[in-house]
Amino acid sequence: MARTPAGTPPSPTGSERFNEERATYTVRGADKPDLKQGVEVIRDTVRTLPARPGVYRMHDARGDVLYVGKARALKNRVTNYTQVERLPNRLQRMVSQTRSMTIVTTNSEADALLLEAQLIKRYRPAYNVLLRDDKSFPFILLRSDHAYPRLMKHRGARRAKGNYYGPFAGAGAVNTTINALQKLFLLRSCTDSFFDRRDRPCLLYQIKRCSAPCVGRIDESDYADLVRQAKDFLGGKSSAVQREIEARMHAASEALDFESAALLRDRLRAATFIQGSQAVNAEGLGDADIFALASKGGQTGIQAFFIRGGQNWGHRAFFPAHTDGLGDADVLQSFLAQFYEEVPPARAILVDRALPEAGLLAEALRESAGGKVEISVPLRGNRKRLVAQATRNAEEALDRRLAERGTQTRNLREMAECLELADVPQRIEIYDNSHIQGAKAVGAMVVAGPEGFVKNQYRKFNIREAQSNDDFAMMREVMSRRFGRAMEEDPERDRTTTDGIATWPDLVLIDGGKGQMSAVQAALAELGVEDVPLIGVSKGPDRNAGREILHFPDGREKTLPVNSPVLFYIQRLRDEAHRFAIGAHRKKRSQAISASPLDEIPGIGPARKRALLLNFGTAGKVRAAALEDLKRTPGISEAVARKIYDFYHPGA
Repeated sequence: MARTPAGTPPSPTGSERFNEERATYTVRGADKPDLKQGVEVIRDTVRTLPARPGVYRMHDARGDVLYVGKARALKNRVTNYTQVERLPNRLQRMVSQTRSMTIVTTNSEADALLLEAQLIKRYRPAYNVLLRDDKSFPFILLRSDHAYPRLMKHRGARRAKGNYYGPFAGAGAVNTTINALQKLFLLRSCTDSFFDRRDRPCLLYQIKRCSAPCVGRIDESDYADLVRQAKDFLGGKSSAVQREIEARMHAASEALDFESAALLRDRLRAATFIQGSQAVNAEGLGDADIFALASKGGQTGIQAFFIRGGQNWGHRAFFPAHTDGLGDADVLQSFLAQFYEEVPPARAILVDRALPEAGLLAEALRESAGGKVEISVPLRGNRKRLVAQATRNAEEALDRRLAERGTQTRNLREMAECLELADVPQRIEIYDNSHIQGAKAVGAMVVAGPEGFVKNQYRKFNIREAQSNDDFAMMREVMSRRFGRAMEEDPERDRTTTDGIATWPDLVLIDGGKGQMSAVQAALAELGVEDVPLIGVSKGPDRNAGREILHFPDGREKTLPVNSPVLFYIQRLRDEAHRFAIGAHRKKRSQAISASPLDEIPGIGPARKRALLLNFGTAGKVRAAALEDLKRTPGISEAVARKIYDFYHPGA
């Protein structure tokens, strides 16, 4: 019988649009793949499925999501998985691991497509095409919640009131555009608190990048005129804005107001710079997103261009994972559904090939785009040339990635030989500690694989037990916590990440020498872990980088030639762990600087802490205050005052 077990996450779009039920079954021997058992689970689920749109999730014996799919008619689609002889090998492996299913019904197939993209992004299943790049796209935000709106870079949820322009391919493109826009429109970029505190213009006014509304150098109506021009320019009316500025410049010159004319001339140059750096041959295109796919050597690359108002706002290459056995058109469609899960689509989406369900995808994107979306394969003219340009960039980006991967594979192979490993490592973990005389100590774990650094697997450890300036004790604690948890969660060592990398390391690199190596060996021996390859990396004589010494568990030492590619690769791994550890330590230290002793008192939040500090001046005076003085503090009740007093005077 279908039921919803405790802990099942709610539908991400709410119960009004989706209804979710999870069909769970207890299967003996479920830990091992078994095609017959997987088919039985699916058949039991099919018996209760409706012939309506929805999304299905397949789970393995641990409850991890194997696959997320959508269907116009759930019953018909899921039934196909029981016809094993018609399935490719990839799907047969998936069915053999399936031990339960989750079913979500939707109002339409378009809703199912949107929900599928959300769930793939959330669960990152092993058998779905995955958009690897999780970095959010930057936007330019022109806020509207102030009399003098602020121009700023924005990432994340678009909750602030104002106009958003983007997406831009990267922070560099946004920063360059904002710098030019400041010269062009003289809009403020400072925070509201900074704006309110000014009594004289800041440096941006002096270098002609702000009109200084904070000190009244421009009135509200004139500033609003600059805001209007900025909206027109970013909205695609750049030529009209340039003509307006040029007309004002000539008028000021004829009136012998040469100072104003010079200012307008500089603004006109800034507009020309923006157009010159972002112009593309996109006459009549307006807003469009352009995508092209290239595949080679079992890898897939997708190039995206973002055109807004005929201006190129950058491009980015993506390399989706889990594309084996899928057609290029299916990969591109799945990629687009996930890509637009958070990024607002343009009204025109140009692709280099026909998609199997282009109409359905356009319908699903209609709501987030605020109107009709057209997905098309251009056949002639400027649009065709732009897609060809994207295709060329996709092929070049994929060639670069394959070359880098070849170098990476060669480095891993040579490192395996140098370090006497049984096989080429697929998961390398690098460890380092950072602290100042034992204070604010942090341990760091960095992970690398065949594709490079796997940043979603990085971990930091706040050192709890080894409080003294003892690097060896800190390393023991980090290793005990890391591998103690690994023994609990995956004692059989057969789990993999969403990128296909095992959760147990094939090699552990430690930033340190004999002492650190001994500490790590002792920690792992206590846990019964004796088969993980360990290598210590220490600086050579006079701590000279390039003369690193490699320490083996049996006490042997090895040095590599200064021009060895393996040495360069090990240095990169060590330096990345060092960078990550120092960053975590600095963050912890900065948080401690801003902390207050009042934070330790239960029930004292920011408002009450502010009231106490305003009344007494310092945390020390709060500690020394009498109970009656605490009661007289505005905003502090008698019960809270008693709690504060008892915290500092437990024996009173």
